[in-house]
Amino acid sequence: MSADLRPSGPFRPGDRVQLTGPKGRMHTVTLRPDGELHTHLGVLRHDSIIGQPDGSVVIGSGGHHYLALRPLLQDFVMSMPRGAAIVYPKDAAHILAAADIFPGATVVEAGVGSGALSLWLLRALGPTGRLLSFERRTEFAEVATANITAFLGDVPPSWRVIVGDLVEELPDAAAPATVDRVVLDMLAPWECIDAVATAHTPGGVVLCYDATATQLSRVAEYLRGTGLFTDPVATETLVRGWHVEGLAVRPDHRMVAHTGFLLTARRLAPGAVPPDVRKRALKKPSYDDTDVELWTPGAVGDREITDKNLRKRVRDAQRAADGARRAAGERLGDDVD
Repeated sequence: MSADLRPSGPFRPGDRVQLTGPKGRMHTVTLRPDGELHTHLGVLRHDSIIGQPDGSVVIGSGGHHYLALRPLLQDFVMSMPRGAAIVYPKDAAHILAAADIFPGATVVEAGVGSGALSLWLLRALGPTGRLLSFERRTEFAEVATANITAFLGDVPPSWRVIVGDLVEELPDAAAPATVDRVVLDMLAPWECIDAVATAHTPGGVVLCYDATATQLSRVAEYLRGTGLFTDPVATETLVRGWHVEGLAVRPDHRMVAHTGFLLTARRLAPGAVPPDVRKRALKKPSYDDTDVELWTPGAVGDREITDKNLRKRVRDAQRAADGARRAAGERLGDDVD
């Protein structure tokens, strides 16, 4: 993850630039000499942007002004091609904190989806960390790989995407008691808990991203039932923007509310039994076999994307990745010159 792939300073050929025009309309372009952005408002030449500092205002042929900024990671993930639904930036930030992702850690992620969370994890892990991402569907893995390449310019050596089931593949990918953190973003995370417990280091954090309350309930009870983790903690992150203009200060009319629940627990040392678990063992469970029907894949919100739509998203992501590779090569060539 070389610093050259995410440059600061004046805009150069190969840089991705986010242009905000009249009425807040945004365009994202990859700069190239003699390149042009064509809109109904006229033509904006890339040469008018190249060499300008980040945060400059440039003018198109129609006299309209555009604010030029390098896109933030949150800008990129909200607009990149998607094979599966993404983890929103508000949840990604909470995941990094709740799971205590740190530089140099070994992290397991499943499933990889469109690669949004993978980008946040890679940034937090740094070049000395290791991210193992598991994905059952080849098409989703291709979209994620292309999106990560598009943003970073290449696939970082600290990242490995494994196509297959985590339960089957994790024992070969990570030795027992070597994984520091595990993030599960899937329909049935409870199916992976036993394999995760084996790979986890004592004190390690497992975090489950659950879309529905039924998923949240089942994985929480499964974690408790193993006796291998601390009592799980569930949270939800809601973000409400505010309108601030002079004395007109009020909440925005729209907000980013429920997207998912975060459930965290920590791996116990072998043989350890916390006091609160001993007390709970004497009580009747809060659910029984009749409740399990509510935890089936259909009930917890299983959704499928059509093959035609998915193939289109793979093509879009790969086009962006190819452009990033070419841009990175041109940039490195300029640095050598």
